[in-house]
Amino acid sequence: PVIRIDIGKQSINSEQKNQLIEKITKTAVEITNIPMNAFSVIINEYDDGNYGVGGITLDKIRKH
Repeated sequence: PVIRIDIGKQSINSEQKNQLIEKITKTAVEITNIPMNAFSVIINEYDDGNYGVGGITLDKIRKH
């Protein structure tokens, strides 16, 4: 199984990424009973200009 997380580049630091990967994987194992080493976690980071909410890019939202 592959777990994908899409997030803004400035949202979390390296330690938080490590914790997120670890805890999400552990939770997935508890729920599915699939072995931990079968899971892959991919974090995709996007610049604020490449991410839109409500038709407005995140960089414009953060400016206001």
